[in-house]
Amino acid sequence: MRIGVDIDNVLSNFNEVLLNDYLNHDKLLRNSGIVNKEVYIRNMFDWSEEYEKEYYKNNIERLAYLFEPIKDCSKYIKMLRNEGNIIYIISGRDNGEYSDPYNMTINWLKKYDIEYDELILTNAYNHQEKADICLEKNIDIMIDDSTKVCDKCTNSNIKSLLFNTDYNKNETRFERVNSWKEIYNYINNKKINVILDTDTYNECDDQFALSYLIKNKKLFNIEAITIAPYSHTTRNVSVIEGQELSYNEVIKISKWLNFDIKDKVFKGSMDYLQNGYYENNPAVDKIIEVALKNKKTYILAIGAITNIALAIKKEPSIINKIEVIWLGGNELGYVNNMEYNFRQDIKAVKVVFDSKVKLTILPCNNVISKLKIDINTLKEKLGNKSELCNYLIDRFYNDGYHGIQEERVIWDISVIAYMINKDWFEVKEISCPIINEDSSYSLTDNSHKIKIVTDINREEIYKDLFRKLGGKDEINE
Repeated sequence: MRIGVDIDNVLSNFNEVLLNDYLNHDKLLRNSGIVNKEVYIRNMFDWSEEYEKEYYKNNIERLAYLFEPIKDCSKYIKMLRNEGNIIYIISGRDNGEYSDPYNMTINWLKKYDIEYDELILTNAYNHQEKADICLEKNIDIMIDDSTKVCDKCTNSNIKSLLFNTDYNKNETRFERVNSWKEIYNYINNKKINVILDTDTYNECDDQFALSYLIKNKKLFNIEAITIAPYSHTTRNVSVIEGQELSYNEVIKISKWLNFDIKDKVFKGSMDYLQNGYYENNPAVDKIIEVALKNKKTYILAIGAITNIALAIKKEPSIINKIEVIWLGGNELGYVNNMEYNFRQDIKAVKVVFDSKVKLTILPCNNVISKLKIDINTLKEKLGNKSELCNYLIDRFYNDGYHGIQEERVIWDISVIAYMINKDWFEVKEISCPIINEDSSYSLTDNSHKIKIVTDINREEIYKDLFRKLGGKDEINE
């Protein structure tokens, strides 16, 4: 995870030093003391605005050398870095108030043994500048005491944590933190438990989705990658052969991304429920194991839903501990649901629907189909960014099954994008429909509720995908 950290009042006791100095200086003036406790320190005293500004300007650099670190900030930042997080210290000290702000800050951080990966100074009076830096550096969470900075970051879709101070105590828009221990626990508990159920070698979109997921491992605790069944009778690819091809594809992509696959990748069903297959397999067992141990696990299903159906049938108690996000079927009202993920195992779909498990469906035709893209755009955005990116482009052009195509829909990235930012999707809650013999839906009004995506923000999804897959240093994280 990429973490942005402010200095003053987040790493340093800026307010404490400033207040003590102002109190001491006030005694040399009229000794009026604090006249308004409900405002910021610089406005608490009965000094004239002009006098206060001049005093602050003439003394802030002297005071900066008196700052001491917030309790345990060094300890927890070291722990976060040791766990693979990247720390960007982003401070508004480049504002004309310090003679040599960069070296002053480096020396202070060194003095108090505060580790970081990059130090960036901005103008404290330009709050948008921090948000722009966060976007440029792909920051996931910005920790700041300024409500204005948090507001700008939030408007740029960057998560903000507001470090608690007296002057921001009435702010309710942002999540608040009171200590570095709390920050550490928040970051470590924020990851979402997921299982990716994927027919990886089928077409090219699974490879994009798997890469996209791993590139977001700072957001997700990837518990397992389970292999969903697929087959192509016209191309003489059996389910068993498809399992082997998909398994090897997961291994290959994981190695490119330095993703530790130990106890992570599991072969799944060797046939479909609609063919009478009900055997145990490693993928089903792993889904059950993970579901039972976690409070909540999301199963990101981008193939036939056979493994999930079998896990539910084998251990129904997991229904209350999982949520299934599935790319399958077509939009409501479409003539049928004879798209690939749905038609391969309609019986498995019925099992999942009937189970009352928490379910969100991303329909293919007329919804996720909006993710069509062309080879030239991929080359422009991802070409030569990495060996992986070049492989994904080649696979897009010729997936080995459907011939050379210069335009395709990269369907499966939608499920990953949905988990990254649900604001990119319009979602409708409906009564679970009945699946007819011809695979079409019959709408109901008295069944359990499920969610179905009705529209997507294609631009934002692809913008994020290109930013993540094309990142220069994330492969080596």
